[in-house]
Amino acid sequence: ELLIGQPNPQIMLGYWKDDARTKKSKYKSGDIDWFMTGDNVLIDEEGYIFYQGRADDIINSSGYRIGPQEVENVLSEHDAIQECAVTGAKDPDRGEVVKAWVILKSGFTSSNELTKDIQDFVKSKTAPYKYPRQVEYVDKLPKTVTGKIKRSELRESICAKGV
Repeated sequence: ELLIGQPNPQIMLGYWKDDARTKKSKYKSGDIDWFMTGDNVLIDEEGYIFYQGRADDIINSSGYRIGPQEVENVLSEHDAIQECAVTGAKDPDRGEVVKAWVILKSGFTSSNELTKDIQDFVKSKTAPYKYPRQVEYVDKLPKTVTGKIKRSELRESICAKGV
């Protein structure tokens, strides 16, 4: 997780009217105060930082930690997929499984055969345990005003359905 030393004029002092969340985002190590961003990153041997996704979006399936963005990137390469989002869905055996929310391109229709093809496609492009065990076809995805997909709303809809 990306931590940023404080005080830092480029980092907020806390969450507006949310003292509990502000306290949870603080970490102290020796004399240094840190702000925990909630962003997972990789740092290469040259010191470049690569964003990997939000820490709260990570899917924990049978002990594997799966970043939804990686699965989304692979899904987006499939000929039938116009747009997609990935979240975790509760599973009694694995804790969570990968669930894909898919908008199809014009000319494609959802079917069991297409779902299997999408799953096989993901298995062929990345580690097999990362494939979406659940695929839901939708007409639109919830987004912020800037166009970012709201994964939290997708997760909430899973809970509302009792899935």
